[in-house]
Amino acid sequence: MKIGIIGAGQIGGTLTRRLRALGHDVRVANSRGPETLAALAAETGATAVTIRDAVRGADLIVVTIPEKNIPRLPAGLFADVDKRVPVIDTGNYYPQQRDGRIEGIESGLTESRWVEQQLGHPVIKTFNNIYARHLLERGKAAGAAARIALPVAGDDAAAKAIVLRLVDELGFDAVDAGGLDESWRQQPGTPVYTKDFDAAGVKRALSEARSERTPAWRATAKSPGNFTAPA
Repeated sequence: MKIGIIGAGQIGGTLTRRLRALGHDVRVANSRGPETLAALAAETGATAVTIRDAVRGADLIVVTIPEKNIPRLPAGLFADVDKRVPVIDTGNYYPQQRDGRIEGIESGLTESRWVEQQLGHPVIKTFNNIYARHLLERGKAAGAAARIALPVAGDDAAAKAIVLRLVDELGFDAVDAGGLDESWRQQPGTPVYTKDFDAAGVKRALSEARSERTPAWRATAKSPGNFTAPA
């Protein structure tokens, strides 16, 4: 597939490496320009491009940037992207550590529903609950013992099916976690977050999640601080 990746941080860089190793045509972009991605491109064989070029003609797009930066993406970025093209949102809302207060999320929208509204394109939520190093190193062949499973939430059945297959190709069992409005079950602070469960464990953790965002994951009057000293 032709895959565009917006964001080259821990998850974006990891997906660039893994997807190129699987033979996908990867174009990767960040906010600082393609010249800053020369080392990653040389290492992986991915093509460093502008953000607009990352989405142009892609079969699948990954948006993996801080929530606070979603509104800073170029205006109309997805205007010409076919609605059938899957767009993966890997993001998490860290109000006390990084993002500050985002009113829509604080008012009750799931993180990815808010992202979807900002992008103007349907999204599929996955890769948000796993550490980047585990995503890089712990994939296993289908059927292997103790294979890690990842939840995948989204409304479009066809787009979700593509993402479910991609998760499997990367070496993880993919668990259909329902529609996007159910994606709160895999947000930070829930039982599945940062846990390397197998498929049964993921399903159990999703069922045990509670919809109320706990105080640790809500903005305060002093937000944001940082990951060392949340505010």
